[in-house]
Formats: sequence, structure tokens, C-alpha cells
Amino acid sequence: IDSLDRFVISVGHFIAWFNILLIAAIILNVILRYGGRYLQQDLGIEMGWLFQDLGGPKLEELQWHLYALTVMMGLSYAQSTDSHIRVDIIAEKLSERTVRKWEIFGILFLLLPFIYIVFIHSLDFVADSWRVSEHSDAPLGLPWRWAIKSVIPISFFMLTLATISRFVRDVIFLFNESRTSAEKPEGVN
Repeated sequence: IDSLDRFVISVGHFIAWFNILLIAAIILNVILRYGGRYLQQDLGIEMGWLFQDLGGPKLEELQWHLYALTVMMGLSYAQSTDSHIRVDIIAEKLSERTVRKWEIFGILFLLLPFIYIVFIHSLDFVADSWRVSEHSDAPLGLPWRWAIKSVIPISFFMLTLATISRFVRDVIFLFNESRTSAEKPEGVN
């Protein structure tokens, strides 16, 4: 279980570096878009070629792809590190045992079925994209739409690993906690 978590977390740490590329792409897009307008309108320097070659649809799509990559792969990282959003107002009033039971319920009846449905349906979606070598609909867009679509099954496989790890940890906690409380003498917390 620890090796699963270490793997998922290390992939998450690696993918987090793509946020720097995302920030750079956003900044470059803003500079090319507004700086190019300034150069063209105020100084009369034609910069359309630069925006088409470096910016425009390619840069915007790259931003979407980087954002999708970090969010999709971040799901498994959040599951492994327990950093996902939950309703703490309710959870803080419950015992640790009850919270773990609710997590097990949610994993079995909500999260794993959702992961299964998305994963299974994404396989054909990605296969079709690879088969036709799908690219952007924009004339100046990125030529490899199939690459970002491939992240869907990969990220949901990673989320499955993280969820199984979480499930096993919750079951072990409940088993050990009930065994420990059975061994304690009465009146001892």
C-alpha cells in the first residue's frame, strides 16, 4: 500500500511541474496578444506572423492541455494525500471510525463505479482519437489532440490505484481499531 501511495505521489510531484509551463504559456499568450497589438497599432510594426507562429490557437490549446493534465493527474495525488475537498463541518463532529466507514461506503458505491464508467468509456474514446490521429479543429491549432485524450484513462487508472490504497487503509484502520478496543479493559479510552 505504501509503495502505491509513493508511486502516485511521485507522479503527482512530477506533474505539478507542468504548472510552471502552464504559467509560462499564459504569460507568453498575454504578451503576444496585447504586446503585439501595441506594436502594431501604436508603432506600426506588423506582429501577426509572430502571434500565429508562437501564439494564437496553439498557445491557447497548449494551456488547456496543460491544465487538463495537471487537474486529471492531480485527482489521484489528492486521493493519496487526503487533500481533496470534503465537508469538514460534518466530518469534524463524527468519530474517526464513522468517518472511515463513510469513506468506505463512498469508495465502494460512488467513487469506484464512477471511475469504472469513465475509464471504460474513455478507452474507445481514446482509441478512436489515436486511430484517426485526431488534431485540433482550429486551422492553427495543435496537431495532437489524441495525446491529451490519452490522459483520461491514465489518470483514472492512477485514481484507481490511489482509491484502492485509501480503501485498504480505511479497512485496516477499522480492523485494528476494533481489535485494539476489544483488547482494552473496560473504562480505558
